[in-house]
Amino acid sequence: MNNLRIRIVGGSLAGLFAGIMLQQAGHDVRIYERSKNGLAGRGAGLVGQSDLLHILRRIGCEHVARVGVLAKERIYLNQDGSIAQTVIMPQTQISWDYLFETVASRIASGSYVLGRDVVEVLDGDSDAELIFGDGTRENADLVIGADGLGSVVRGAVNLKDNQNRYSGYVAWRGLIPETSVPAAAALLLDRFAFHVRPGVHALGYLVPGSKGEMNVGSRRYNWVWYRKVAPSELARTFTDLGKRAHVFSLPRGGLSNDRLETFRADARQMLPPQFALAVEAEPSPSIQGIFDYEAPRMIGRSIVLIGDAAFVARPHTAMGVSKAAGDVMALSNCLASAIDLPTALQRFEADRIVVGREIVAYGRQLGGSAI
Repeated sequence: MNNLRIRIVGGSLAGLFAGIMLQQAGHDVRIYERSKNGLAGRGAGLVGQSDLLHILRRIGCEHVARVGVLAKERIYLNQDGSIAQTVIMPQTQISWDYLFETVASRIASGSYVLGRDVVEVLDGDSDAELIFGDGTRENADLVIGADGLGSVVRGAVNLKDNQNRYSGYVAWRGLIPETSVPAAAALLLDRFAFHVRPGVHALGYLVPGSKGEMNVGSRRYNWVWYRKVAPSELARTFTDLGKRAHVFSLPRGGLSNDRLETFRADARQMLPPQFALAVEAEPSPSIQGIFDYEAPRMIGRSIVLIGDAAFVARPHTAMGVSKAAGDVMALSNCLASAIDLPTALQRFEADRIVVGREIVAYGRQLGGSAI
């Protein structure tokens, strides 16, 4: 197939993976990211699953997989802080920040554009048209929707079914310097720790520092507490100090002092004391809504969806980035081997739509037993 003019909407890892692989194949690629300040510093840790490791090798970033923190075992805590169970299950957490910055450094200069807000995509017979927030337009042979949970591109492929479905619970999250974990909570370090009982699910683990630091004292502790929130309360949960209502989450710094103190009091009452201390050490927790989405179609005539734009799986699967990597490798292979774009897109969808559905179903299954 001749080289294509490809435009990617969304500049997180899915968009970066696609941009790099398709530039390597000789296509004219540009990535548009709506954020004006970039996405660095927004992640914690992730599991290095096989598709992620494979794509890192293909784009020359395999060394990133060696920058991680090993959790030597899993422990399950009783509410009083005693250990109910220990499971020998070593697992390495890669630094999301270091991964993102390293991968971003591989994209061709000038092809990653910040502050470029795509508000609509039109799917034509022979190409697609992007419409930007400032009213300007651009045509492309292929538009890749890599714009995640709040995807704009998704609606151009799935006119009727393009909305995320709220699961009924949220994840409160904290990410603190390892040195901020109190000595009385040191049991949490160097292992995955869980507290699971009916209606309560919390976990925590170490991740590298923001620049990939792995030495003791320079790492970070990441904790997550899943909590039920009624659909009628979700909008209030995601409203920040300035009365701004966020759609899918409440960013760090958005909590009032009253809400923060209530949350900490709940932690002292409901969680093992070690987790309550870790919660207390986080000055600005964030809140992530947990949603599901399954795209009925992943392709249009000149549009394709990848990553969370196509399938939103719950974080219990730890497969979000790996799923995106698998999508990108499949798309790259189909574009390289097919005689024309329609054939390539049809092969891609046939390959990946079943995978996406299975991962979403797995996430629902894990979520049902989590809280």
